[in-house]
Amino acid sequence: MDVTVTVNGHTYERDVEPRKLLIHFLRDDLDLTGSHVGCDTGNCGACSVIVNGTLLKSCMMLAVQANGATIETVEGLSADGQLTALQQAFHEHHALQCGYCTPGMLMSATALLRENPRPSEDEIKKALQGNICRCTGYWNIVEAVKAVAE
Repeated sequence: MDVTVTVNGHTYERDVEPRKLLIHFLRDDLDLTGSHVGCDTGNCGACSVIVNGTLLKSCMMLAVQANGATIETVEGLSADGQLTALQQAFHEHHALQCGYCTPGMLMSATALLRENPRPSEDEIKKALQGNICRCTGYWNIVEAVKAVAE
């Protein structure tokens, strides 16, 4: 099936199998490998992207369902190689270790901060609850998001 999407400001047209997941389309067909495949069941959040302004787990959506959509991936966060305030806060607050969950955490936090630029700590925790981190214990991730929100 023909699929046309706009990802990080660039329009792509591809012929994809109807059963291909959006995460595999992004990674394999478009070579946007920043989003990670963690579980293929929607539990870990490593594949989180923003589709038409809504945070979604791309392992839970077929590529054909994204036809005509505007998609943002972690590669699209920084402009001209400059880190966003959120990415810089992750660096400064040591909010990553292995980095596997980081793309999903960044996309979830980006979506939160767009909707609520001044979230409380509880709101941050709730927004990030769909993402699993096996390294940091979440504390530094929450602190990084709080730093941007303040």
